[in-house]
Amino acid sequence: MSNRDQFINAFRGETLGEINSQTSDEELFQNQSLRPILKLQNDLYIEIFKFYIIKNKLPFGEFSIDKKLIYIEKTILNDNKFRNLLIGITIGVFKIEEYKSYSKNASGLNRRIITMLIERLKSQVQLIDGPGN
Repeated sequence: MSNRDQFINAFRGETLGEINSQTSDEELFQNQSLRPILKLQNDLYIEIFKFYIIKNKLPFGEFSIDKKLIYIEKTILNDNKFRNLLIGITIGVFKIEEYKSYSKNASGLNRRIITMLIERLKSQVQLIDGPGN
């Protein structure tokens, strides 16, 4: 194991989610790799979304809660550059073996990353709309 992988193991923390004998390979990857990364990178994702709002001069704070939730989802699904940035931030914390595994099913795992990120940001919409925005 490389020094980078050892550092990432210590930095990221433990597996999140349930794992049992019936867990699919994608779900295993999600719980062992993606969930800990998303948790680790959470504050960064929020700040990047705040910057996106500022950069695009959106009156996000004036939107209703429902409109904010829809906007978060549509932005991530429809803005390819932004979506790829978020995926890249996630992949950047992969260990080498995880990247090799990811590359075999990148499109399916990208869908999982995006789905989890959308839900994560929606559940923290008050932080996106909070002070300093």
